[in-house]
Amino acid sequence: MTEHLSDDVNRRRFLAATGGLGVVGFAGCMGEDNDGESGNGTDGDDAGSSVGQIGSGREGRDAPGGTPMAEMPDLEGELTVYSGRGEFLVGELVGYIEDLYDDFDLTVRYGGATDLVNQIANEGEGSPADVFYSVNAGSLGALADAGRTQALSSEITDLVRSEFTTEQWIGTSGRARTVPYNTEAFSESELPDDIMAYPEEFDGDLGWAPSYGSCQAFVTAMRLIEGEEATREWLEAVVESGITPYNNEFATCQGIADGEIDAAFTNHYYIQRVLDGNPEASIGTAFTSGDAGAVFNVAGAAVVDTASDATLAENFVRHLLSSEAQDYFARSTFEYPLIPDVEPVGDLPTIDELDVPDIDLAELSDLETTIDLMRDAGVEV
Repeated sequence: MTEHLSDDVNRRRFLAATGGLGVVGFAGCMGEDNDGESGNGTDGDDAGSSVGQIGSGREGRDAPGGTPMAEMPDLEGELTVYSGRGEFLVGELVGYIEDLYDDFDLTVRYGGATDLVNQIANEGEGSPADVFYSVNAGSLGALADAGRTQALSSEITDLVRSEFTTEQWIGTSGRARTVPYNTEAFSESELPDDIMAYPEEFDGDLGWAPSYGSCQAFVTAMRLIEGEEATREWLEAVVESGITPYNNEFATCQGIADGEIDAAFTNHYYIQRVLDGNPEASIGTAFTSGDAGAVFNVAGAAVVDTASDATLAENFVRHLLSSEAQDYFARSTFEYPLIPDVEPVGDLPTIDELDVPDIDLAELSDLETTIDLMRDAGVEV
């Protein structure tokens, strides 16, 4: 049985493992992860190696700030988590949390986030789910809108900024939309900082993953911000430009590094995963300003209304916001930590430095309307 985190030796082992999870978690995982995540299919570098540019910053990284698990309530009892985040990304973390406590029995059911929301709805009052762990805010909002979540206490919601939580769910890690580009073909200054300027003002080959949940959420944000007609015109323009479709956003970024395309629309961490496998890859990160191309979305968790022990469920969610878990997300999945004093890996702008649009993340749950619009505009989804 793993000793409690107050055991410094064991804590160091876990933190070292999170830094090197590229080997354990990503090797051989090229396919789409649940509801819009992807592994990089390459062996990652160890915790002490530099992965270059955006993906740099692991070496010499200080111990994380925030609240350690040792200072959080012990977990005791049985808990079932429905996870819309893939096991290869978060299995190491949730398994570690379970092993901390002798009297804690954790069952995790992995699947697509949207599928799990539907499953909870179909199971009704008999659902065994205690916690729903989602890859995005849209699915959390959908579950909350269906009345299938319980209000969280202010003790937990106060751990993150107000824009990353509601009374019904809380973000646990974040990702920024970006424009990855080929650094051998373009400089960052040559890329428009307005997402609506693509492709007219960009003289290069574009790529995206239109069937990917993250891409569809991006188009949903555009529809909410710019309106349906402007979004339709943008979609028709990128289709007309001959934009190259990929199966997922990691493959899209790899296409940039391989010289197949010049720029794309993806989440920020796929760029880091490419660089983690090849520090010399010719890929850089550009950000747009205050538009759909700059949306900051979150993975997060909610306590399901059928939870047999709501206190235990909330305390488990609190562990996802511990200093160790937040550092895990930074080191291993290359996401933005959401609690203060835990920095992202690499030369990323801070959350405050990102020029994100003012949008309710829960509204990104309306993907059906977006998919219909994409199809009408000639996008193969």
